[in-house]
Amino acid sequence: MLSSDDVAVIAAELAEADRTHGVIPRITARYPDATVEDAYAIQGVWRDRMIADGRTLVGRKIGLTSKAMQQATGITEPDYGVMFDDTVYQSGAEIPVDVFSNVRIEVELAFVLARPLEGPDCTLEDALAAIEYAVPALEVLNSHIELEGRTIVDTISDNAAYGAMVLGGVRKRPDEIDLAWVPGVLSRNGQIEETGVAAGVLGHPATGVAWLANKFAQHGARLEAGEIILAGSFTRPMWVHAGDTVRCDYGPMGVIECRFA
Repeated sequence: MLSSDDVAVIAAELAEADRTHGVIPRITARYPDATVEDAYAIQGVWRDRMIADGRTLVGRKIGLTSKAMQQATGITEPDYGVMFDDTVYQSGAEIPVDVFSNVRIEVELAFVLARPLEGPDCTLEDALAAIEYAVPALEVLNSHIELEGRTIVDTISDNAAYGAMVLGGVRKRPDEIDLAWVPGVLSRNGQIEETGVAAGVLGHPATGVAWLANKFAQHGARLEAGEIILAGSFTRPMWVHAGDTVRCDYGPMGVIECRFA
């Protein structure tokens, strides 16, 4: 376990990297005995610092929930992070690429909760009953820790590599559509780069919501009504750069488009 001083120092490094859009050395290279619990402690200190600076928490992201993402990263355990109001874009947005580091795009579904959801025995059915609607989303990955050799500890500490999300305009209640079979066809500058279906996320994308509720219960917390839950990618991440136009077709859930400037 890291000391509270070590946790505070690393959280400050990550806050500075976020401010300057920089990258720091791997935590696990410097602290090889750091644990997952240490990583969430670092993320928590960083989160509280962001809130103290005036940012507003609007939801949670879940990552590494599909085989595609686990194979792409070499990490097999899901993780989670927080999302702030100033990181939410709508389809059609122009997104400044230079405010992020190691910028990649993932194809996901997001869920907005109609009521609180808590574990420790939350099931997929419980999660579906608590969800007000699903909406297609692209996640912008933003990694402030060097990628080579990165472990789950590094990723969690870095707010699960979350940078921003782009939301589509089509909302569906869970009883209006078979969420497991929502497709995603991801293109960059008119060329298809990645495809997948939402069932790639733990068999059903809302399973991730139940997983997170149960994870929170271990710390005496719950997911709150109105929160946005980004459920995890069902494609591999796609690199983007300034000048790229990104489009993702979600079939019955519409299309998301954005441009990176």
